[in-house]
Parts: sequence; structure tokens; C-alpha cells
Amino acid sequence: MRVHFTALLLVAGAGVRIYGQERVTVAPRPRPAPPKAARANLRLDVRMVQIPVTVTDLRGSPVLGLASENFRVFEDDLERAITSLSVSDAPISAGIVFDSSRSMKRRIDDSRAAVDQFLRTSGDADDFFLVRFSDRAELLSSFTNKPDEISQALKPVEAKGWTALVDAICLATHQVRKGTHQRRILLVLTDGNDNNSRYSEGELISMLREADVRVYAVSIVDRSRFLQKIADETGGRAICVRKMSDLPDAMEELSRQIRSEYVVSYTPAEFQNDGRYHRVRVEVRPPAGMARVYSSWRRGYMAPGE
Repeated sequence: MRVHFTALLLVAGAGVRIYGQERVTVAPRPRPAPPKAARANLRLDVRMVQIPVTVTDLRGSPVLGLASENFRVFEDDLERAITSLSVSDAPISAGIVFDSSRSMKRRIDDSRAAVDQFLRTSGDADDFFLVRFSDRAELLSSFTNKPDEISQALKPVEAKGWTALVDAICLATHQVRKGTHQRRILLVLTDGNDNNSRYSEGELISMLREADVRVYAVSIVDRSRFLQKIADETGGRAICVRKMSDLPDAMEELSRQIRSEYVVSYTPAEFQNDGRYHRVRVEVRPPAGMARVYSSWRRGYMAPGE
């Protein structure tokens, strides 16, 4: 059985309210019952698991040219033999999650420019959608393969209100499942911690474990442990920008990482349709003479049930 985890620049179950065809919102209150888990959007084949892995140097630049002997993979703490290794630069379906809360007032123009910069790196086949959030999360643009439509949707956005960050990522996780490509990404841009969501961090983690998506995040000024946690969980990356002048470099770094990843394939010893979450750990051993590297990978997969 092959499980292909794809990439986020962020699936919500019950509790997401949809209004009309284009605009989707997540109201801040009251708190709903935890959503039911949905089956992950995974590519399945006979007894094979595929894990995307990003490898960078300490400056954040992708490290390419590695071979299968440079990787070790463990499922539920048991090492598995790697059957193949490839490098993927396939098209992406990406959701942009944009903070428009009050604290972004002096940063919103630079943040818009950062989104435009990311969109300029897109390929012809990539598609995107846009979620903005303050007091609540709202879908401003559904999937489009025209980056200019995302830029236009961002232009009238004003900075005001509180920060419903968790709800925004839940909404984006729901939306990204509608993408046309196997590689699915959420890109989150924010300067604050959540103070107005109805979903909890634990509920979001459960949703992300069910979703075939990777989270990449830029936190402005202060490092976010929450964003680091969900980026690690999904195999993405979180970057903290202390000065707005560093934001363009951060966006370029994330864009390069998203578009340069290895796919490690292995066969589980005894694959069972047990409906359980199986943890995966990847170790990268660079060749002799190469400096230390940093790796990120999706931390596990949900096996299908009977």
C-alpha cells in the first residue's frame, strides 16, 4: 500500500459554516463539538508508503543530490527498508492564510508584497486560494490558477479586529482538499497568537493529521511555538522574521523549500487497514565532508479502516 503525503502554504469537519459560492467564514463563537474525522486524501497503492522530505543546510537552502543511503526511515519506531528515492517539483495547490488583525496595521503593506513575491515564483499549473482572518476567518478567493486574482483580492483588506488564527487554518485545511494537485500546501503569514478562535489547537492537530497537506508559516516579530508545532507535524517549516526588511528573504527561502523535496518510499512490514495513526521518523545522514543539515517530514499517516 502506498501512501503519498503531499505538501501547505493550512480539513475542517463539522462546524465550518459556508455562505454562498465564494465566501466562507468561521464564526468565532460559540465553541462547537469536536468535528468527526474525515478520511485523509491519500494516494494508496499496494503496500507502499511515500513520505516527502525537505532537506536544507543551516542557511535554509535546499540540499539536493542525496542518495537513498543518506536516509533512514522508521515507522512506529521500527526501521523500514527504503525501496526508492526521488526528487519532486510537481505542481502545487496552495492556500494562503493572511493575518489582517489590528496588530498588522503597520505591517500589512509589506505582507501583501510578500504574498505577491511568493505568487511570482508559481508555475503555470499551480493553483491558489486566499483566506484572510481577524475576528473570524473568511475565504476571499477560491481556487484559481491566476495569481493576479489573489493579489486583487488582498488589495482592499484592512487591518482590524482580533486574531482567529486556529479557525483560519481549519478553514484553509478544509478548502485545500479541493485542490487539483496531489501536492497541497498552506502558507500562513501572521504576527500574533490566537485570541479569538472557537477551535482548539488539539482539534486542529487532529484535523491536520487527517489531511494530506503541509503547513509553511512566517511569524512576524515573535516566534510562534504553535506554528512551529503544526509545521513540524505536517512536514512543513516555520520561520520567524524579526524585522519587516527580512520578510522578502524569508518568503524566498520558503518558496525554494516547497519546490525542492525528496520522496522516500518504503514498504511497511505488515500493513493493516486498522484506521490507526502511524508515526514516521526520518533520519538524514549527509555524506562525509558535508556540513550538518536540517530535515522536515510529515510525522505520520492515518491508515484506512476496514
